[in-house]
Amino acid sequence: MYQFPIGVMLESFRLPFREAVEKAASLGVSGLQIYMTQPGETYFQDLDGAKCKMLLDIIKSNGLKVSAICGDFGKGFGNPELNPALIENSKRIMDLAKYFEADIVTTHIGTVPEDKQDPVYEIMQNACGGLGEYADSIGSSFAVETGPETAAVLGEFLDSLGSRKGMAVNLDPANLKMVKNDDPVQAVHVLKDYIVHTHAKDGLRFDDPSMAKPYREVALGTGHVDFPAYLKALDETGYRGFLTIEREVGEDPGKDIAEAVRYLKQVMAEN
Repeated sequence: MYQFPIGVMLESFRLPFREAVEKAASLGVSGLQIYMTQPGETYFQDLDGAKCKMLLDIIKSNGLKVSAICGDFGKGFGNPELNPALIENSKRIMDLAKYFEADIVTTHIGTVPEDKQDPVYEIMQNACGGLGEYADSIGSSFAVETGPETAAVLGEFLDSLGSRKGMAVNLDPANLKMVKNDDPVQAVHVLKDYIVHTHAKDGLRFDDPSMAKPYREVALGTGHVDFPAYLKALDETGYRGFLTIEREVGEDPGKDIAEAVRYLKQVMAEN
């Protein structure tokens, strides 16, 4: 029987902060991932130590902890003109995460070029290398969310940084399957040295080159991600962190998340 703790992306509920926390607690999960880059109650520019403590008190009073902070600005690190501000803001979010007793900050870094001679490759190396060093210096992990490139390409990129402790991976199996048609199970083994957090999300991949967007996110357990095999791979590689449910679409996310919790508990109980 697997023993992964289950978390929820707080914003997936589409509710005010306290209501979302209480809803998560009612579902029997143990952790929350929280955005700091979206305007609202947890926007990083509006946070200080006192407000972080107030929000953390709400989380703790409901018997929960923070699994990770999302520090994704949606711009990646491939533009040298934007990078200085993005890097400083990312460091600010890593600092703020400590107030939430969280040592993991997740983000999308942009698409890593397959061609290492592409000038963008070095630009991303410089940005991510520095962020990895900073994360390591404060005892944190700056975790790249999978999806824009294959696990093999991302793994080689992370290896090239030489900051294994600071740079990490937030493995999203649905993103890998939907966007790159990459095998999430194999990805676990390729990226095993870097995985510190995971998303529990599912999706369908359509083999139709005429489609502008050949994929669709679906409810957990109804897509192309083989979750029993995926959880087995995580267990085999020694991962013991969170399976954090993320639901970005759907008319009733609360219902979908409740079903996802039930499904994950069932898969873990059966293996």
